[in-house]
Amino acid sequence: MKKIAIATVQVPFITGGAEIHAKLLQQQLIKRGYLAEIVSHPFKWYPEKTLLQQLSLAQKIDLTEVAGQTIDQVISLKFPSYYCQANNKVGWILHQHRQAYDLYKSNHSDLHKTLLGRYATYKIKQLDNHYLGKLSQQSRLFTNAQNVADRLKRYNNIAATALYHPPENYQQLYSSGSGDYILVPGRIEELKRQQLIIQALALSKSKHKLILIGQQQTDYAKKLQQLVQQSSLGHQVIFKGFVSQQEKIDLYANAKAVYNGAQDEDYGYVTLEAFYARKPVITHTDSGGPLEFVRHHENGYIVAPDAQILAELLNLLDNNNPQLSRYGENGYQQMLDLKLNWDHIIDQLILD
Repeated sequence: MKKIAIATVQVPFITGGAEIHAKLLQQQLIKRGYLAEIVSHPFKWYPEKTLLQQLSLAQKIDLTEVAGQTIDQVISLKFPSYYCQANNKVGWILHQHRQAYDLYKSNHSDLHKTLLGRYATYKIKQLDNHYLGKLSQQSRLFTNAQNVADRLKRYNNIAATALYHPPENYQQLYSSGSGDYILVPGRIEELKRQQLIIQALALSKSKHKLILIGQQQTDYAKKLQQLVQQSSLGHQVIFKGFVSQQEKIDLYANAKAVYNGAQDEDYGYVTLEAFYARKPVITHTDSGGPLEFVRHHENGYIVAPDAQILAELLNLLDNNNPQLSRYGENGYQQMLDLKLNWDHIIDQLILD
């Protein structure tokens, strides 16, 4: 039985799309008769000295064999797991260390502020060029979205193939009509920009409710809750935190629309989950991954990341149920047309 290790990293106590991605891949490999194991090590990206230690550690991780038995193949997912030692390695990259690339010199990265941080940035690029470049030359480099592949090409001049996959429990998603709320799923953090939809609601005349699901024990989540109180929106904005899979599915089913306002998202399950639930998606012109699927005035809305413009859209949506329903059906049909399936994915990832 072929042994396949799925190499990734884990930020302790934080679970999101990357962890779901690894679990789904493992399940699908086992389903097809492979012996698959997720091999994850803890990851901390700060301070700069620790980040440099992580780069060194990743290169020392030996996944060639264990207990005298050969590991036949490694599929690496998250930075810096793709630096590991392996007999046969394939990259299915979720994203690089964005603080060294597209987020460099932004409010979301401080690597440019210190000499050690700038050196860490240089080292990350050097190692990425080496390890990912080698995989690309061997036609063993994939990304989970075209947006990630585009970044690789832009910053490293490395070619990769986008390999899309369906979200967890996608076959269970359904629609149960149009409710009175817009669903805002996903981890509550600054890059997801939930504040924009809350600010927009405060500026609008809309009677919509917002339901936010996802981790909320963060400073950013507290700021959002303060914003809700200051805007007197306590009756319209609901923070549900973590919900069960069934409740999440039901929340999708009864939503009027789904908001995915992330900044330059890598892939994001939210868009696909919404379309499988036959719901239109609201996103922004700089949201990255969602723009690979959302079509303005066809299966959703693409607007500038501006609260006033978003508020005007919310006003329009109050009495637009027939259009919203049609957009949702268009999104679902797009998912069917894409034929996202694990058979194709596994065929691409597994080496003969």
